[in-house]
Amino acid sequence: MSNQGDTSVPLLAARDLAKTHGRTRALSGASAELRAGEILAVTGTSGSGKSTLLHCLAGIVRPDEGTVTYAGERLDELPEKRLSELRRTEFGVVFQFGQLIPELTALDNVALPLLLAGASRTDARATAGEWLERFGVRGQGESRPGELSGGQSQRVALARALVTAPRVVFADEPTGALDSLASEQVMTALVGTAREAGTAVLLITHDAQVAAYADREIRLTDGTVATAGVAA
Repeated sequence: MSNQGDTSVPLLAARDLAKTHGRTRALSGASAELRAGEILAVTGTSGSGKSTLLHCLAGIVRPDEGTVTYAGERLDELPEKRLSELRRTEFGVVFQFGQLIPELTALDNVALPLLLAGASRTDARATAGEWLERFGVRGQGESRPGELSGGQSQRVALARALVTAPRVVFADEPTGALDSLASEQVMTALVGTAREAGTAVLLITHDAQVAAYADREIRLTDGTVATAGVAA
Protein backbone atom coordinates (compact mmCIF):
# COMPACT_ATOMS: atom_id res chain seq x y z
CA MET A 1 0.00 0.00 0.00
CA SER A 2 1.36 3.43 -0.92
CA ASN A 3 0.79 6.64 0.99
CA GLN A 4 1.53 8.84 -2.02
CA GLY A 5 -0.43 12.06 -1.75
CA ASP A 6 -1.54 11.39 1.84
CA THR A 7 0.30 13.92 3.97
CA SER A 8 -1.33 12.61 7.16
CA VAL A 9 0.88 9.51 6.92
CA PRO A 10 4.69 9.80 7.05
CA LEU A 11 6.32 9.16 3.70
CA LEU A 12 9.41 7.84 5.47
CA ALA A 13 9.59 6.63 9.06
CA ALA A 14 12.27 5.12 11.27
CA ARG A 15 11.32 3.35 14.48
CA ASP A 16 13.74 2.50 17.31
CA LEU A 17 16.81 2.18 15.10
CA ALA A 18 20.01 0.71 16.49
CA LYS A 19 23.24 0.46 14.51
CA THR A 20 26.76 -0.45 15.59
CA HIS A 21 29.94 0.16 13.59
CA GLY A 22 32.56 -2.14 15.06
CA ARG A 23 32.55 -1.31 18.77
CA THR A 24 30.90 2.07 18.27
CA ARG A 25 27.14 2.32 18.75
CA ALA A 26 26.07 4.93 16.21
CA LEU A 27 22.29 4.70 16.79
CA SER A 28 20.52 3.70 19.97
CA GLY A 29 16.73 3.68 19.64
CA ALA A 30 16.47 6.59 17.19
CA SER A 31 13.07 7.35 15.64
CA ALA A 32 12.16 9.95 13.01
CA GLU A 33 9.43 10.76 10.48
CA LEU A 34 9.48 12.66 7.20
CA ARG A 35 6.25 13.68 5.47
CA ALA A 36 5.75 14.33 1.76
CA GLY A 37 7.04 17.77 0.82
CA GLU A 38 8.55 18.43 4.25
CA ILE A 39 12.07 19.69 4.88
CA LEU A 40 13.45 18.08 8.05
CA ALA A 41 16.78 19.11 9.57
CA VAL A 42 18.71 16.56 11.64
CA THR A 43 21.29 18.25 13.84
CA GLY A 44 23.77 17.18 16.48
CA THR A 45 27.46 17.17 17.27
CA SER A 46 30.00 15.12 15.34
CA GLY A 47 29.55 11.45 16.20
CA SER A 48 25.93 11.83 17.32
CA GLY A 49 24.66 9.46 14.61
CA LYS A 50 23.32 11.95 12.04
CA SER A 51 24.89 10.40 8.95
CA THR A 52 24.13 6.86 10.09
CA LEU A 53 20.47 7.80 10.49
CA LEU A 54 20.46 9.22 6.95
CA HIS A 55 22.13 6.10 5.56
CA CYS A 56 19.51 3.88 7.21
CA LEU A 57 16.62 6.03 5.97
CA ALA A 58 18.06 6.06 2.43
CA GLY A 59 18.50 2.30 2.38
CA ILE A 60 22.28 2.62 2.06
CA VAL A 61 22.86 0.57 5.23
CA ARG A 62 20.51 -1.68 7.16
CA PRO A 63 19.91 -1.08 10.87
CA ASP A 64 20.80 -3.81 13.34
CA GLU A 65 17.46 -3.27 15.08
CA GLY A 66 14.28 -1.31 14.38
CA THR A 67 12.31 -0.62 11.21
CA VAL A 68 12.42 1.80 8.28
CA THR A 69 9.23 2.25 6.27
CA TYR A 70 8.98 4.11 2.97
CA ALA A 71 5.60 4.60 1.26
CA GLY A 72 4.23 1.48 2.91
CA GLU A 73 7.28 -0.72 2.20
CA ARG A 74 9.66 -2.03 4.85
CA LEU A 75 12.84 -0.50 3.49
CA ASP A 76 15.05 -2.44 5.90
CA GLU A 77 13.72 -5.74 4.51
CA LEU A 78 13.84 -4.98 0.77
CA PRO A 79 16.23 -6.87 -1.51
CA GLU A 80 19.18 -4.90 -2.88
CA LYS A 81 17.67 -4.84 -6.37
CA ARG A 82 14.60 -2.96 -5.12
CA LEU A 83 16.75 -0.63 -3.01
CA SER A 84 18.88 0.18 -6.05
CA GLU A 85 15.74 0.93 -8.02
CA LEU A 86 14.51 3.33 -5.33
CA ARG A 87 17.86 5.11 -5.15
CA ARG A 88 17.82 5.46 -8.92
CA THR A 89 14.25 6.73 -9.28
CA GLU A 90 12.69 7.99 -6.03
CA PHE A 91 15.68 8.97 -3.86
CA GLY A 92 18.29 11.66 -4.54
CA VAL A 93 21.44 11.95 -2.44
CA VAL A 94 23.81 14.90 -1.97
CA PHE A 95 27.00 14.57 0.07
CA GLN A 96 29.24 17.19 1.66
CA PHE A 97 31.78 17.16 -1.15
CA GLY A 98 29.35 16.54 -4.01
CA GLN A 99 31.08 13.34 -5.15
CA LEU A 100 30.76 14.22 -8.81
CA ILE A 101 32.51 11.91 -11.27
CA PRO A 102 35.74 13.78 -12.05
CA GLU A 103 36.09 12.45 -15.61
CA LEU A 104 32.67 13.74 -16.66
CA THR A 105 31.59 17.30 -17.40
CA ALA A 106 29.03 18.96 -15.16
CA LEU A 107 26.40 18.39 -17.84
CA ASP A 108 27.19 14.69 -18.14
CA ASN A 109 27.24 14.25 -14.35
CA VAL A 110 23.68 15.54 -14.20
CA ALA A 111 22.61 13.54 -17.26
CA LEU A 112 23.96 10.27 -15.85
CA PRO A 113 20.94 9.30 -13.67
CA LEU A 114 18.65 9.83 -16.67
CA LEU A 115 20.87 7.67 -18.88
CA LEU A 116 20.84 4.94 -16.25
CA ALA A 117 17.04 5.15 -16.24
CA GLY A 118 16.96 4.54 -19.99
CA ALA A 119 16.72 8.04 -21.48
CA SER A 120 18.45 8.77 -24.77
CA ARG A 121 21.68 10.73 -24.60
CA THR A 122 20.11 13.66 -26.44
CA ASP A 123 17.12 13.85 -24.10
CA ALA A 124 19.23 13.30 -20.99
CA ARG A 125 21.65 16.09 -21.87
CA ALA A 126 18.82 18.47 -22.77
CA THR A 127 17.08 17.86 -19.44
CA ALA A 128 20.40 18.11 -17.58
CA GLY A 129 21.02 21.49 -19.19
CA GLU A 130 17.64 22.73 -17.97
CA TRP A 131 18.50 21.68 -14.42
CA LEU A 132 21.92 23.33 -14.55
CA GLU A 133 20.18 26.51 -15.65
CA ARG A 134 17.71 26.21 -12.78
CA PHE A 135 20.61 26.08 -10.35
CA GLY A 136 22.48 28.93 -12.03
CA VAL A 137 25.40 26.90 -13.41
CA ARG A 138 24.41 26.39 -17.06
CA GLY A 139 27.56 28.23 -18.10
CA GLN A 140 29.69 25.57 -16.37
CA GLY A 141 28.07 22.66 -18.23
CA GLU A 142 31.22 21.69 -20.13
CA SER A 143 33.51 22.14 -17.11
CA ARG A 144 34.81 19.17 -15.17
CA PRO A 145 34.43 19.06 -11.36
CA GLY A 146 38.05 20.08 -10.81
CA GLU A 147 37.37 23.32 -12.68
CA LEU A 148 34.37 24.30 -10.53
CA SER A 149 34.26 26.26 -7.29
CA GLY A 150 32.90 24.51 -4.22
CA GLY A 151 29.56 26.27 -4.53
CA GLN A 152 29.27 25.52 -8.24
CA SER A 153 30.16 21.87 -7.68
CA GLN A 154 27.52 21.52 -4.98
CA ARG A 155 24.83 23.10 -7.15
CA VAL A 156 25.71 20.63 -9.90
CA ALA A 157 25.40 17.84 -7.32
CA LEU A 158 21.96 19.17 -6.35
CA ALA A 159 20.90 19.22 -10.00
CA ARG A 160 22.05 15.60 -10.34
CA ALA A 161 20.10 14.59 -7.21
CA LEU A 162 16.90 16.27 -8.42
CA VAL A 163 17.00 15.57 -12.16
CA THR A 164 14.96 12.36 -11.84
CA ALA A 165 12.21 14.17 -9.87
CA PRO A 166 12.71 12.07 -6.72
CA ARG A 167 10.21 12.04 -3.89
CA VAL A 168 12.96 12.37 -1.27
CA VAL A 169 16.35 14.09 -1.30
CA PHE A 170 18.87 13.10 1.35
CA ALA A 171 21.38 15.93 1.89
CA ASP A 172 24.32 15.04 4.15
CA GLU A 173 26.07 18.26 5.24
CA PRO A 174 25.57 19.80 1.75
CA THR A 175 27.10 23.11 2.86
CA GLY A 176 29.74 21.74 5.22
CA ALA A 177 32.65 22.57 2.90
CA LEU A 178 31.33 25.95 1.71
CA ASP A 179 31.72 29.56 2.83
CA SER A 180 28.70 31.48 4.08
CA LEU A 181 27.79 33.04 0.69
CA ALA A 182 28.03 29.74 -1.20
CA SER A 183 26.07 28.02 1.60
CA GLU A 184 23.26 30.53 1.25
CA GLN A 185 23.18 30.09 -2.54
CA VAL A 186 23.10 26.30 -2.27
CA MET A 187 20.39 26.25 0.39
CA THR A 188 18.24 28.80 -1.44
CA ALA A 189 18.48 26.68 -4.58
CA LEU A 190 17.75 23.43 -2.77
CA VAL A 191 14.80 24.70 -0.75
CA GLY A 192 13.27 26.64 -3.63
CA THR A 193 13.44 23.68 -5.99
CA ALA A 194 12.15 21.24 -3.38
CA ARG A 195 9.19 23.49 -2.56
CA GLU A 196 8.35 23.89 -6.22
CA ALA A 197 8.48 20.14 -6.90
CA GLY A 198 6.93 19.00 -3.61
CA THR A 199 10.07 17.01 -2.81
CA ALA A 200 10.74 15.96 0.78
CA VAL A 201 14.24 16.75 2.06
CA LEU A 202 16.15 15.12 4.91
CA LEU A 203 18.90 17.61 5.74
CA ILE A 204 21.86 16.65 7.91
CA THR A 205 23.69 19.70 9.28
CA HIS A 206 25.64 21.01 12.23
CA ASP A 207 24.94 24.63 11.21
CA ALA A 208 22.02 26.38 12.92
CA GLN A 209 21.66 28.83 10.00
CA VAL A 210 21.27 25.92 7.57
CA ALA A 211 18.83 24.13 9.89
CA ALA A 212 16.69 27.28 9.93
CA TYR A 213 15.72 26.61 6.31
CA ALA A 214 13.81 23.50 7.44
CA ASP A 215 10.18 23.15 8.48
CA ARG A 216 11.17 21.09 11.47
CA GLU A 217 14.31 20.05 13.33
CA ILE A 218 15.30 17.04 15.37
CA ARG A 219 18.52 16.84 17.36
CA LEU A 220 20.47 13.65 17.93
CA THR A 221 22.54 13.00 21.03
CA ASP A 222 24.46 9.74 21.44
CA GLY A 223 22.45 8.02 18.75
CA THR A 224 18.98 8.90 19.94
CA VAL A 225 16.60 11.80 19.30
CA ALA A 226 17.01 14.27 22.13
CA THR A 227 14.77 17.11 20.95
CA ALA A 228 12.28 17.74 18.16
CA GLY A 229 10.31 20.77 17.08
CA VAL A 230 9.68 23.46 14.52
CA ALA A 231 12.82 25.05 13.12
CA ALA A 232 13.40 28.67 14.04
